[in-house]
Amino acid sequence: MSYAFVNLKPGVGKTTSAVWLAHALHESGLSPLLVDSDPASSALRWSELAGGFPFPVVSLPVGDVHRRVNDFLGDRRAVVFDAPQLEDHAHIARSVMRYASEWIVPVTPAPIELDRMAPIGREMGDVQSLRPRPARSAVLLNRTNRPDATRTGPDADAREALTERGFDVLSTHIPRLDLYSQSFGSPVTVKGSAYMDLADELVKRQDTM
Repeated sequence: MSYAFVNLKPGVGKTTSAVWLAHALHESGLSPLLVDSDPASSALRWSELAGGFPFPVVSLPVGDVHRRVNDFLGDRRAVVFDAPQLEDHAHIARSVMRYASEWIVPVTPAPIELDRMAPIGREMGDVQSLRPRPARSAVLLNRTNRPDATRTGPDADAREALTERGFDVLSTHIPRLDLYSQSFGSPVTVKGSAYMDLADELVKRQDTM
């Protein structure tokens, strides 16, 4: 199983989500590899500041990531990619997407974020044509206004709008909490967090592919 966090823009939570998901998969016993393909190397730096992660982190900010990843995989059962923003590093991000079996788009429930989804959809369509088999894609509502799912309000409106536009929106959402936004550089404990729920949902989705 392989997951890539992708978006047009930086600052949407790709690195945070990739690091936390990798920890959740590790705590689930799935032995992940975390691939930092962003030239900013934030995930790699995070692992350094935290005194290391309990799984390997490799830096591959290159345009042929899809050809290189298996050299580092070994017997690990999962790969998580922190991909760079498509608008600045399209050749790297597209290479990541050629490898990953599931693309996850972190989206804040705000109008400006929803407006960017059409070009993201076009990018995904372009990369699908380069793959031997189609990847699955999903939207992760990130930095939501409420910790719990609601039937009304901006979180629910965003979910409805994305679904109407044809996007598959994950049931799990990540609330706006300091626990996540201030975690860079620190050790991560995932138990009881929304990212543990995310890992569970993604693994179950993998079983249906």
